[in-house]
Amino acid sequence: MTLTSKITAYDATWPDMFIAERELIANGFSNELIAIHHVGSTAVPGLAAKPEIDLLVEVPNHRNEPQIEVFLRSCGYVRGKDLSPEHHFYRKDINGVRTHKVHVCSSGHRQISRMLLFRDLLRKDEELRQRYQVFKLKLEAENTDGIGEYLARKAPFIDAILSGSGRTVS
Repeated sequence: MTLTSKITAYDATWPDMFIAERELIANGFSNELIAIHHVGSTAVPGLAAKPEIDLLVEVPNHRNEPQIEVFLRSCGYVRGKDLSPEHHFYRKDINGVRTHKVHVCSSGHRQISRMLLFRDLLRKDEELRQRYQVFKLKLEAENTDGIGEYLARKAPFIDAILSGSGRTVS
């Protein structure tokens, strides 16, 4: 079974795609918006990735959720299953191809610091970036059950890096 997208070489247009999408969705959060961060592998220069731009939206809380959902729907997003309590997920597909993902988290949610820390570690550590890329490509090649399997198998690698042990699975 395939992933939502095939992992491809880094594309220098990904940061611009993030900026354009950030500008598109920012107004929908109005005064509920603290920040919109570019996260995930497309936010790491030089890293191969599924060409799906991840936006992490930090809000003070999830007030005005129905209006935000209507707004995001008008921008082409579909609400997905919450990834954890207070971690809302939206996805955008164009012509059947996943292009963007929006993670909306309340300020202080543990996923905010996890996503930003992992992104920053990958940005500054070339050896880690290479190990992660090789690992992701291996997971993609071995995948038989789709994106859920891919994410579940990727999690221990990320957890090991964030815990500071540096020991990763292969």
